[in-house]
Amino acid sequence: MSQNPDMAETYTVQRKVRFFRWLARPIFRGIFHLLGPVKITGRENIPPHGAYLIAINHISLFEAPFILAFWPVACEAVGAADIWQRPGQSTLVKYYGGIPIHRGDYDRRVLETLLNVLRSSRPLLISPEGARSHVPGMCRAEPGIAYLVEKADVPVVPVGIVGTTDDYLERGLHGKRPLLEMHIGRTFRLPQGVLEGAARRGARQANADLIMKHIAALLPLEYQGIYADPKGLTPQANE
Repeated sequence: MSQNPDMAETYTVQRKVRFFRWLARPIFRGIFHLLGPVKITGRENIPPHGAYLIAINHISLFEAPFILAFWPVACEAVGAADIWQRPGQSTLVKYYGGIPIHRGDYDRRVLETLLNVLRSSRPLLISPEGARSHVPGMCRAEPGIAYLVEKADVPVVPVGIVGTTDDYLERGLHGKRPLLEMHIGRTFRLPQGVLEGAARRGARQANADLIMKHIAALLPLEYQGIYADPKGLTPQANE
């Protein structure tokens, strides 16, 4: 992308969106507590200010609301564009100010928006997988997340979510009190390199996989999917 970061547009959050977040976030925290117990570890790893990327595993529709409700600040969030077409869900994401993205498509305008979010010193929530897995095991990451980190030059906060299966709401409503867990890992930076062509694409995929390995290190084995490490190794961060 040839745009000079100094010339990038400032990302601003509309007043009505700020009001909705102020109103909705505590309501959703209450709903999650009513459905079942909530366990959060690693709060000390959240940067106190500035831009960073929150990278999560993505099983169902519940990860993003869980993060957005309990994160200490109201961060920006990326969601699959088809959510904006679903009754109920579309209303929530529109009022929250979510950023729609089409899976697998290169959309320069959306990428510029995401970069402007980060260049405006705001945290951004995204799933490297790009789609729900519907099962606990993680799928292969898309390289787009590494592109964002590279261009915005921001740290990554890995977050492992446990318990947000497709039947989470049903079990909660039937009094089964399912446990939700949010494990926040240490902030790290991706290795940077001046590469071109296929080498650059390969490096971005490797960096996207590295992010997923950091997330996998926060999850039980059955959640790690293709990122399970049978030798028990954990990724090394560039602190």
